[in-house]
Amino acid sequence: MFLSCHSQSTIVTSKTEITDTTFVNLKDYSSDFVYDMKYATDDNFLKAKVYDCAECFLRYKTVKALIAANEEFKKKGLRIKLFDCYRPLDIQKRMWTIVSNPEYVADPSKGSIHNRGGAVDITLVNKRGKELKMGTSFDFFGPEAGHLYEDLPQKVKDNRALLKEVMISNGFNSFDSEWWHYNLKSGLKDKLSNEKWECK
Repeated sequence: MFLSCHSQSTIVTSKTEITDTTFVNLKDYSSDFVYDMKYATDDNFLKAKVYDCAECFLRYKTVKALIAANEEFKKKGLRIKLFDCYRPLDIQKRMWTIVSNPEYVADPSKGSIHNRGGAVDITLVNKRGKELKMGTSFDFFGPEAGHLYEDLPQKVKDNRALLKEVMISNGFNSFDSEWWHYNLKSGLKDKLSNEKWECK
């Protein structure tokens, strides 16, 4: 459940009155995703837990596009695993306090599409829940994590290409330096948000 803040978004806890920019919890719309919400733990490059609890909220249009992509992956015996979703501005500020480097953390004065509810950090898992090999870990900051990096095993390049192809075909853009990061094209101009959810 979201706590209402000052914004033009509609916050609901049921599936009524939903607009494309409404924030919703992904798990309320599909049980076919795997979650490893890194920033709700200290298993991340910040070495700090910055979310109070692990939830994947996104704008409704992002959820619809993500479910469509996941349906394609399911036909191949795969599923999307999520590392991060919508990130309130207060969390962005907390991350910036820990690592004040725009190469690693978006400056909260400018914000990122994570703060707009239109970005996801993801990978793919097989039927046994094992992650496909992508060449680096999530949030690895080096050239090896980039889509243009070629010195990788062919299987890794194939896995990255599959992830990118399906996500792009379902309305997302890739991020050149991070194989795991995808932005919903139609969400790039949505307003920055500081909507927060309650931990149960």
